[in-house]
Amino acid sequence: MVLDAVGNPQAILLLGGTSEIGLAICERYLRNAHARIVLADLPNHPGKDKAVAQMKAAGAKSVEWIEFDGVDTATHPSVIDAAFAGGDIDVAIVAFGLLGNAEELWQDQRKAVQIAQVNYTAAVSVGVLLGEKMRAQGFGRIIAMSSVAGERVRRSNFVYGSTKAGLDGFYLGLGEALRDYGVRVLVIRPGQVRTSTTLEHWKSTGAKEAPFTVDKEFVAELAVTSAAKGKELVWAPGPVRYLMTVLRHIPRPIFRKLPL
Repeated sequence: MVLDAVGNPQAILLLGGTSEIGLAICERYLRNAHARIVLADLPNHPGKDKAVAQMKAAGAKSVEWIEFDGVDTATHPSVIDAAFAGGDIDVAIVAFGLLGNAEELWQDQRKAVQIAQVNYTAAVSVGVLLGEKMRAQGFGRIIAMSSVAGERVRRSNFVYGSTKAGLDGFYLGLGEALRDYGVRVLVIRPGQVRTSTTLEHWKSTGAKEAPFTVDKEFVAELAVTSAAKGKELVWAPGPVRYLMTVLRHIPRPIFRKLPL
């Protein structure tokens, strides 16, 4: 891996360039090195200027913006080519996705297809392309944002959960496929994370903050330290792992009665 003298990445790609969690991970990396940051997101995203300014304020060596539409998979090869045009990418963060209204999703075909395309199909698309680039480099780290919602899909958000289950399985497998080429993949399974998106979701639906909810800075710290250790899978926070282990083994007739 092309690292600086003390082992920090020099170039970071964030797919989902306005993701609060993704930007927090970039900020955490920038605490130790003035890396080149490449942000990829929708061309007219309202958060574009804020994201670029945030990275500059955090100490980025440079900040680039690349137009990226998850649904338009035909354009993904050119997006990834553009991201690597300025040199090798040491760390690529896959942090885009949609949450949606759980009850609308299973009753609205268009919205269900859209979230599947963004959360799963697009993630697979860029994952294959990142793997190709990093395999050619002979190094690199991919950090993929999954969710505990995909570990055992629940009735309360099964469309979203199913997309995360697919993403999770793909990136774990991608890590195995790339291991012999010097590339490492880290899958992060957070529970709820406090961001403006989740706060707005709670407000609009009347939902309450779940146990084990963490701040985005917590996830960022976990992502950076776990990637540096070569880990493949982590939960945020750690105790969620044991909770999900129990939930995975509860018989379905009992599971459906739980207030989840």
